[in-house]
Amino acid sequence: MLKIYGIKNCSSMKKAFDLLNELNLPYEFHDYKKLGIDKDTLKVWLEELGQDVILNKKGTTWKKLSPEQQATALENTDNLLETLSTYSSMIKRPVLHSAQGFIVGFDEEIYRSLK
Repeated sequence: MLKIYGIKNCSSMKKAFDLLNELNLPYEFHDYKKLGIDKDTLKVWLEELGQDVILNKKGTTWKKLSPEQQATALENTDNLLETLSTYSSMIKRPVLHSAQGFIVGFDEEIYRSLK
């Protein structure tokens, strides 16, 4: 079964939910705004995908951090894990875990290929 991670009230998430429902693909939703996100999961994402894929530097949450906070977050993996687990809205979304691996961001063509 697919597992999708993100925040419920996000336009990219809505597109993902709508398409998964249209394709009748069952999925489990993990709302990391309500449930949080554990560092072990984040560590797997960072190891498999890299920080450039996972960390959303274009979002307001990242931009609200001071330059010092941003530098500290990027200093090492432990700091980045702490930052992402504290500020889960900095994680690009959705993150979809499928049999083929992880898909970050909504891409209609890739989602349609899951069927």
